[in-house]
Amino acid sequence: MRRIHLATLWLAATMACAPDYDVIIRGGTVYDGSGSDGYVADVAIAGDTIAMIGDLDGASARTEIDASGLAVAPGFINMLSWATESLIEDGRSQSDIRQGVTLEIFGEGWSEGPLSAEMKTTRLRQQGDIKYEIEWTTLGEYLDYLAGRGISTNVASFVGATTVRIHEVGYDNRPPTATELERMRALVRQGMEEGAVGLGSSLIYAPAFYAQTDELIELAKVVAEYGGTYISHIRSEGNRLLEAVEELITIAREAGLPAEIYHLKAAGRSNWHKMDQVIAMVEAARGEGLHITADMYNYPAGATGLDAAMPPDVQEGGHDAWVERLRNPAIRARVIREMRTPTDEWENLFLAAGTPDNVLLVGFRQDSLKYLTGKTLAEVAEMRGTSPEETAIDLVIADNSRVGTVYFLMTEENIEKQLTLPWVSFGSDAGSMAPEGVFLQSNPHPRGYGNFARLLGRYVRERRIIPLAEAIRRLTSLPAENLKIRRRGALRVGYFADVVVFDPATVRDHATFEEPHQYSDGVEHVLVNGTLVLHLGEHTGATPGRVVRGPGWTGW
Repeated sequence: MRRIHLATLWLAATMACAPDYDVIIRGGTVYDGSGSDGYVADVAIAGDTIAMIGDLDGASARTEIDASGLAVAPGFINMLSWATESLIEDGRSQSDIRQGVTLEIFGEGWSEGPLSAEMKTTRLRQQGDIKYEIEWTTLGEYLDYLAGRGISTNVASFVGATTVRIHEVGYDNRPPTATELERMRALVRQGMEEGAVGLGSSLIYAPAFYAQTDELIELAKVVAEYGGTYISHIRSEGNRLLEAVEELITIAREAGLPAEIYHLKAAGRSNWHKMDQVIAMVEAARGEGLHITADMYNYPAGATGLDAAMPPDVQEGGHDAWVERLRNPAIRARVIREMRTPTDEWENLFLAAGTPDNVLLVGFRQDSLKYLTGKTLAEVAEMRGTSPEETAIDLVIADNSRVGTVYFLMTEENIEKQLTLPWVSFGSDAGSMAPEGVFLQSNPHPRGYGNFARLLGRYVRERRIIPLAEAIRRLTSLPAENLKIRRRGALRVGYFADVVVFDPATVRDHATFEEPHQYSDGVEHVLVNGTLVLHLGEHTGATPGRVVRGPGWTGW
């Protein structure tokens, strides 16, 4: 009896001393993601959930964070992430976590499933610096694989329209047969039921370029059944920008679903004036009742490959067929001629950049060519004594890759104009890296290290283009609501505890085009699903990231 009595007293004493919460963030200025002004309050977290927001004086927690003088916000959502491979290499997601990103959204045309056996073989053969086994087949299996390895950020994905097209049609420049289209629709359905947030396309690139509007509408109709979204790197961001925006609006209208424009821009000096018309078109569609939105990155340059400088028809059949054609003197001469000729038939970023001095080479597969990293196409052409067009072709052949490329295409005036639009969210269009190891073998676009910090530092604090509360809304609740993501994107009781604590007075980007591997400053603490991943600006090593499922997931 005495032992039982002592045990009871010990248990009561332990319970009396147990903390009330797992984490309390004290005294910060809370921006709840709604766009409302911040207010000073404490935020309590129990497990993976926000348990209380208010005055928690007298309450205790296992971990307490002093946020005095700091902003406390929902974790940021990266609407266009290419961390699909970088998270396999390093699950810490360093460059994004250090900017407050807690959710990566994949799927700009290409998604990591569904994959056929042939697609897996091709992917393995074409891998760059990051090497890995492909241990999945479907999109859902990939997302589970990633989370199972241990990642610091949450992840979600669109199913890629390019991916399902390659799965059934390959790299042929033709419409799918009725049977192939039905199989493509079935693959989209599978992706939605596995938790995809919608359908993504990237229509300037082969073989996505070969898809006609009616094909995309049919795939989007499947997505609409599940409450998903269509999102697109539209067919042109330059000479046919207005027609491309109209195509996206038509797909939204005909398929009956929301649609978003990836990385909104007007590319090429001759097209900069079109941004006002684009904005008017989107707002007219929104007035009609269509849910049309966009996202953007905050730089005057985009990043892709030298494939975007060459006509899509020469790329029919896939990468190997493209390289083989470029070896043919007659085809080579035609490609050079078409690279030099203005056209509305395809998106020529070589001409849109204005000059080869505005074409920066940033990523090579072959070690023998990596010394060219960071040089412009003009510089390499001069080194080799060949024209810029010939040099681009030679580099694709020699590297046996599309060659990572930055194109300077946009104007700062349009960037700031886009920033004021209440329906625009933000995406890095990049991986999430670290200035170490394999990542140092190429030069990424600086947006991979700085896109979100640049918004908060340069455009909110310094340029005062939009208020802090509005910037936070568009980093958090806007994309979450657009994608119908449950219990994320806001600081509310009962929501998952994805939280960023940062200093509005010091947050800034440091990455440049010349030296991109530099972390941003000003983010002090980041919690993902209630776990502290960044503490006092340093990564804790924690990997609590999860798969975030879209509205069609059958596992609810």
